[in-house]
Order: sequence, then structure tokens, then C-alpha cells
Amino acid sequence: MADLNALKQKYQPVIDVIQKFSAEGAKVEDVSLAGEQLHLKATVPSKVVLNRVWDEIKKVDPNYADLKHEIINTGGDTQSYTIQNGDNLSRISQRFYGDAKFYNEIVKANHISDPDKIRAGEQIQIPARAA
Repeated sequence: MADLNALKQKYQPVIDVIQKFSAEGAKVEDVSLAGEQLHLKATVPSKVVLNRVWDEIKKVDPNYADLKHEIINTGGDTQSYTIQNGDNLSRISQRFYGDAKFYNEIVKANHISDPDKIRAGEQIQIPARAA
């Protein structure tokens, strides 16, 4: 018999990533046992966040045989983001892609002429990364 607490603990980093995007509309709806698997049901606001969740699932367990997932994208491919005080494009890239080095994709998608001159309150679009 599968141990719900052990599976929850194993996949806690995935749950944490979903909850990290709650301000954008991500929501964990169910975490329970489905036979021998952890059933994780969640909604995410974009393909960008969906890809970030999948990256975390693959980090936890590349085979994820003990995970039954229902992660539904309720939005489109891109994710809107309002720049906050203290943000820079590397930090935003880290948040949405899990790696700071992809900030150039945000620069290109938003036609930002000087990446060092973004301002709090500006709204940008975070593009889904190509697979």
C-alpha cells in the first residue's frame, strides 16, 4: 500500500512550485492517493507555468511512475507579469523558467532595448520556452 505522506513529501517541491504562482492564478486542487500513486490535481494560468511545473516533476522523478497528474492550463501560452521593485530580468527568468540564463527570451518577446532599464509597474509577457 502506498504511503500518502511519503509521496506528498517526495512531490512537495512540485506542490511548492504551483503554490509559488498562486498570485498568477495557479491552484492545487487535490493531493490524495489514487491506488499506488499520488493524485495531484492543479490548475495553472499559462503554458509558461505548466512547463515550470513539469520541469520540477522531472527533477523530482524523471519517470514519475508514482504520480497521477491532472495539471490543467487555464490560460494561453504566455504569462503576464508586472515588474516588482527589486526585479531584474535574470530574477524573473529564474522565477518562470527555473534558470536565470534565459532572460534574453523575455527581452526578445517584449522588445526591450535596454534590459537594465526595466521599471517597477511595467507589465511584460513571459513567453513559453521552446521545447
